[in-house]
Amino acid sequence: MKSGVHGLLRISWLKRWGLVVMVVCVAVTCGFAEEPDTVTISREQYERYQKVDTLLEIMGYVEDAYYEDVDEGLLLDGAAAGLLSSLGDPYTFYYTAESFASYMEHQSGEYAGIGIQISTSYVTRLSTISRVFTGSPAEAAGVQRGDILYQVEDMFVTPETIQDAVNIMRGTPGTSVNVKFLRGDEILEMTVARAKIKMNRVESCMLPEQIGYIHLWEFMGDCVDGFKAAYYDLKDKGMKGLVLDLRDNPGGLLDDGVGIGDLFLDSGVLTYMEYRNGTRRYYRTGPGTEDLPVCVLINENSASCSELLTGALRDRLGSRVIGKTSYGKGVVQTLLQLDEKGDAMQLTIAQYFTPLGKEVHHVGIVPDVEIALPEGDNGMYPLGDLADIQLRKAWEDMLQTLNMSEEKGENE
Repeated sequence: MKSGVHGLLRISWLKRWGLVVMVVCVAVTCGFAEEPDTVTISREQYERYQKVDTLLEIMGYVEDAYYEDVDEGLLLDGAAAGLLSSLGDPYTFYYTAESFASYMEHQSGEYAGIGIQISTSYVTRLSTISRVFTGSPAEAAGVQRGDILYQVEDMFVTPETIQDAVNIMRGTPGTSVNVKFLRGDEILEMTVARAKIKMNRVESCMLPEQIGYIHLWEFMGDCVDGFKAAYYDLKDKGMKGLVLDLRDNPGGLLDDGVGIGDLFLDSGVLTYMEYRNGTRRYYRTGPGTEDLPVCVLINENSASCSELLTGALRDRLGSRVIGKTSYGKGVVQTLLQLDEKGDAMQLTIAQYFTPLGKEVHHVGIVPDVEIALPEGDNGMYPLGDLADIQLRKAWEDMLQTLNMSEEKGENE
């Protein structure tokens, strides 16, 4: 009898939320057959509802007794976010309609904000400025690469609040936002104007000795077309070898990584994903390839697609890798739109590996030549400036590769 009462109480809470559930079981459905809004479900479905009924009960108490009026939508958003965060996976999270719209705006490459790119570490708990866009309000205000984003308005910035901080910094062009940065031991407080930002995801130039240089900042938007345009422009100018700079590139869309890798790699596996049940999905490059040596430059902020492409170029093309061990994000997410309101979720669904089966997650790509920027060097150099010692080392390594190739040709 006690369990039966428990079942009736549980059903009463479901009824409160506009849903009366009838389980196909005489002992439980008794007394509900005449309800006009009755829905018949299986026992399995009913038992599933019971698992979340405590949550509905809590929401009911809050709506009835909390000292202020509450927004049911905000409660549900918080519950959804909490459910996903309980997985302990920093790459799985919930988007409200507003935050998802902001994400899609970022994909397009144009948004209204202050013009910074942020790299957030769940290890150090810091959000570091990895790029300041040329001509942006942030550049005009004096923000530098390497500054730590500390506070946005009244919100302290953590890995958990970084998306909220980004949403606050975006807004109507001409308005301003109060931001605090850490630079060494100094706290810098700035009022930065918002403006329309055009994200330039690809930058390129020719280095001395006809070594081409392309810095790819993100695998997003029109990056594949921009990369190919830059590559063929350098090739038309007599490029003999390429330094591909993926420093501070946080990743992006897997298909864009495949699209760029396809330029250099003949038919074969670029990467494969392995799901929980052990099944694999292979991503392949097509026939035809550019016959040009490539040297890859990475650092501790190179993540996800940056690592995927670097691993493939080293495994299959023999490309040399210069810089610092990469971030170590070797998992793949999918985006799922949840309802007509525009809510969505990002869910980690698989782990990826290099063509030779090397693991990346929590490991990263270890460079062939490890070189760090000197202490106090924030890396803010003009494009292609060889005073950047990491870039210089990559350029020197490419020259050595070309010289060895020429010597081999002469010997043959």
